[in-house]
Amino acid sequence: MLTLLTAMYLVVRAAYAQAEPIRVLVTGAAGQIAYSLLFSIAKGDVFGKDQPIILVLLDIPPMLPVLDGVVMELQDCALPLLREVIPTDKVEVGFKDLDAAILVGSMPRKEGMERKDLLKANVAIFKTQGAALDKYAKKTVKVLVVGNPANTNCLIASKSAPSIPKENFSCLTRLDHNRARSQVAMRAGVSSDKVKNVIIWGNHSSTQYPDVHHATVSLSGKEVPAYEAVKNDSWLRGDFISTVQQRGAAVIKARKLSSAMSAAKAICDHMRDIWFGTPDGEFVSMGVYSTGNSYGISDDLMYSFPVTIKNKTWQVVNALPINDFSRAKMDTTAAELIEERDTALTFLSA
Repeated sequence: MLTLLTAMYLVVRAAYAQAEPIRVLVTGAAGQIAYSLLFSIAKGDVFGKDQPIILVLLDIPPMLPVLDGVVMELQDCALPLLREVIPTDKVEVGFKDLDAAILVGSMPRKEGMERKDLLKANVAIFKTQGAALDKYAKKTVKVLVVGNPANTNCLIASKSAPSIPKENFSCLTRLDHNRARSQVAMRAGVSSDKVKNVIIWGNHSSTQYPDVHHATVSLSGKEVPAYEAVKNDSWLRGDFISTVQQRGAAVIKARKLSSAMSAAKAICDHMRDIWFGTPDGEFVSMGVYSTGNSYGISDDLMYSFPVTIKNKTWQVVNALPINDFSRAKMDTTAAELIEERDTALTFLSA
């Protein structure tokens, strides 16, 4: 019996040892969000504790010396799952045979820059990256767009990669989701894991709608509606929403830099849920492709919905009741996304 158990153990161990590494791309890899992100990916916190990783780090040519330093640090961490680190400024190297792509790099808005100029610059970036995904990556690649304006950048990337299913593209609203969850938890006097099913609707911008009408809070082992747990409807319909909407700006004002640590954590949460699925009875917020069949939102947008994930496939949580207050806010953020999309598409076709 012992011999049989030993043999089984050796077979399982050998199977793990022989697991093929997955190729994970991070763009903007010399930036501060990537610096907070790469260790968690390489350590196994995102794709699994038994999944070897090849990290591909893409940035613009002037940042290659910085990438060399990042590579040295990753090597010095002596992480057993990290099989290779590839720094590059070439898309044919960066996008080759990818299993996952985390597109962090984008053109930031500079002082005096109009929104249309920002969109034009980012259309050029994400058109190029989408085309590279289409040409070089696996057709099963899962693509997460982080660089702002994330929803519209994600749409442009997906349109520029027609051979990859649009369902494989998503944009990051998990940071906003986590912010909303934390705000409710602090107000209710519980830890954030006691709050579930908050929703971020729409755009990752100041028009987003953090919604807790379907959220619950675990109090003394009992699930109660968030409104009942917080006991302050005016706060939930006022300061709570504006706090989540403006949180990124508040972080920049306080630390003179953008929110890198919390963004990296949200990226990890988002990709881990894609890889391993969402817990039963819980949904999360993701910007995904709208087909016009969910909540009356126009098609051909990357709009943040509540989703569940199983077998690396997301499904919008449909049929949640929507009151007039929520409807108005959902439509406002959709209108902004429509305007962004239409402006961006003029540059895409130019």
